[in-house]
Amino acid sequence: MTYIQLSYGDLVLPALLVVMDGVLSLVLRLKLEKQLAVATVRMVVQLVLVGYLLTFLFAAVSPIWTALAAFIMVLFASREIVARQKRRLTGVWKYGLGATCTLLAAGAVTMFALLTELRPDPWYHPRYALPLLGMLLGNTMTGISLGLDVLTNSLVRERAAVEACLALGGTRHQALLPIIRDALRSGFMPIMNSMAAIGLVSLPGMMTGQILAGVEPVDAVKYQLLIMFLIAGGTGLGTLAAVLGGAHLLTDHRHRLRLDRIAAERSE
Repeated sequence: MTYIQLSYGDLVLPALLVVMDGVLSLVLRLKLEKQLAVATVRMVVQLVLVGYLLTFLFAAVSPIWTALAAFIMVLFASREIVARQKRRLTGVWKYGLGATCTLLAAGAVTMFALLTELRPDPWYHPRYALPLLGMLLGNTMTGISLGLDVLTNSLVRERAAVEACLALGGTRHQALLPIIRDALRSGFMPIMNSMAAIGLVSLPGMMTGQILAGVEPVDAVKYQLLIMFLIAGGTGLGTLAAVLGGAHLLTDHRHRLRLDRIAAERSE
């Protein structure tokens, strides 16, 4: 398989397109030029560092290094989950719920793909394990953060209705069921929209990258289908676990609503 190699010098001309965006922001007084510059620098630094790190990991092929890299990726994903929520859980579950659900869902689906479909040798080879985990983490993180955000905000907004149901003898499951359904719908929506638009509206980055690297389009489509199935499964499992876990934490065994376990709303 042959592909067109790029040098860093080949990226200078495309980078001028970002400069063009900054000039447009200045001319139109959008005040986005500073954010655009910071985001661009962050993207370049992060991707270059990841490129060198993956080169080292691919050469080492060590289960310890692969596990350490995966653990760090999960930590950053759990941080992003917390950062995207308007109202956060308190205590250890502030990071613990998102990290646990992300690790369980993305980790389980990644292991499933490595052991049953891809079957690399060795099975923990970072060339397969880390890119796969990265794609699953990104989408699972989005589903979990949306689900938890809708859950906590809805519970605060619908507090009177929930407590009225509990006061009339309803269980915490009965009282929270409509809110749980809304939270799950929100968590599932991004991946469902992505699946509905793929192929007609958008060509995913992984499939496009494979085609540019010389892979036959039909083979690239097969890989993309595998990835989409895995992402849908991981997002569903992670969102379900996070929303049900959050609902459990925000009530107690005496069927009382425990909004004291939510921190005050963050100011924007």
